[in-house]
Amino acid sequence: MSAQLILIIEDNALNRKLVRDVLQAKGYRTLESETAEEGVRLAREHLPALVLMDIQLPGMNGIDALGLLRGDPATRGIPVIAVTASAMTQNRQQIMAAGFDGYQPKPINVAAFLEAVRQTIERE
Repeated sequence: MSAQLILIIEDNALNRKLVRDVLQAKGYRTLESETAEEGVRLAREHLPALVLMDIQLPGMNGIDALGLLRGDPATRGIPVIAVTASAMTQNRQQIMAAGFDGYQPKPINVAAFLEAVRQTIERE
């Protein structure tokens, strides 16, 4: 597997560590941000293969950050998966309608999470 770069935008340190450790164990390189604003900046600077975005973030939320990424020609094509505790059916529908490429509920199911990451990166 090539070492694709994945940007993790997650404000909870334990969730961020879990996602980082799981991805790095599978050979992915990771970049991390605690805020949407910094995450958007990092995405523009590093052009990762995938962005994993929490929805409930301090300051700007993940849906608004996705809008900024989709509005920028440099980052428009980067796939973004929502990784969120907002697991209600209506929340999931709203998140997918916003333009995310995928949805993973928290707490993550490691096998399903890794499969979603692999499939999303391979689609690109």
